[in-house]
Amino acid sequence: MEFLADYASFLAKTVTLVAAVLVVLVVLASLRRGRSKQTGGHLEVHKLNDFYKSMRERLEQSMIEKDQLKLQRKQETKAAKLAKKNPENRSRVFVLDFDGDIKASAVDSLRHEITALLTMATPKDEVVLRLESGGGMVHGYGLAASQLVRIRDAGVPLTVCVDKVAASGGYMMACIGQKILSAPFAILGSIGVVAQLPNLHRLLKKHDVDVEVLTAGEYKRTLTIFGENTEKGREKFQDDLETTHELFKNFVARYRQQLSIDEVATGEVWLGIAALGKQLVDELQTSDEYLASRAREADLFQLHYAEKKSLPERFGMAASTVLEHGVLKGWTRLNEQRFWQ
Repeated sequence: MEFLADYASFLAKTVTLVAAVLVVLVVLASLRRGRSKQTGGHLEVHKLNDFYKSMRERLEQSMIEKDQLKLQRKQETKAAKLAKKNPENRSRVFVLDFDGDIKASAVDSLRHEITALLTMATPKDEVVLRLESGGGMVHGYGLAASQLVRIRDAGVPLTVCVDKVAASGGYMMACIGQKILSAPFAILGSIGVVAQLPNLHRLLKKHDVDVEVLTAGEYKRTLTIFGENTEKGREKFQDDLETTHELFKNFVARYRQQLSIDEVATGEVWLGIAALGKQLVDELQTSDEYLASRAREADLFQLHYAEKKSLPERFGMAASTVLEHGVLKGWTRLNEQRFWQ
C-alpha cells in the first residue's frame, strides 16, 4: 500500500508538471500568433590551432625545465612573427562536422557552412569533413552529397574523415572526397537500398474494417499499410528500389573510380581495415591524428552554422529536459524503494 501511495503521489506531480508546461507553451504560442516567424542563425568560427597549442603548452609546463621552456617560447614567438610576414606560405584548413540522422537534418547547417567557406577557400586550401552517419532517406542524403560536390567543383581539396561509421547515405557523402581516411574499426559501405513497411490489411479485414485507397495514376500507390497489396504493386515497388540502387552505384562509381563497384555495391559493410583492401578508403587514420598533423603546417578553422531558435522552441527544449530528468528521478526513487523493501 505504501508503494501505491508513493506511486500515486509521483503520478500526480508528473501530471501537474506536464499540465503547467503545456499551459505556458500555449500562452507563448498565442502571444506570437499573427507575427511572422523569423528564421536565421549565425556562423561560429573557432581556430583549432589554439586548441592544440594550449594542450601542448600545458603539458610542456609540467615536463620541461623552466630555462629550456623559456628558450623554446622565444623561438616559437620568432617563428610566429616570421609566419605573419609571409602569410601566403601557410595554407588554411576548414573543418566541418556532419552527424547524420535518418533525415540528414544536419544538411541545414552544412549548406550554410559550405556557402561561407567557398567565399574564401582556394585550391591551396583544404576542407576536412568529420563524417558520422549510418545513412537514411535518399533525398536527404542526396542533397547532403550535392552540397559536398560544390566544394569539389570549386577545385578545393576535400578530405573526409570517418571515425565511427559512414554507411549507405553516409558513404554516398564520403565518396565525394578526393581522400577518405578511416579509423581501423569504423564501419563503411552498405551501398544498397532498403524499404520496409507493415501491412495491417488482414487484421482490419478480420474485424470487418474497410480501407478505401483512391488514386489518380496507376502507380500513385504501390504498397500501402492499410490497403490490400497486389503482386503488381510489389513488382513496381521493387523496380523503384532497383532503379534507386543503380543511381546510387553510378554516383559512387563517378567519384570513386578505383572501386570495383559491382563487388562492393551489395549492401554489405566492412570495417576500416577490410575497407582499405576494397579501396573504399585511402588510409587508416583517425581525424584527431590527421588534424593534429595538419595543425603544424596550416591554420585550422572549425566552422559551425548555429540555427537561431525561437523563444517557444528554446523554452520547449528546456522544459523537455526538466521533465525528462524529473520523470527519471521519480522512477528511480520508486524502483529503489521497491527493490530495497
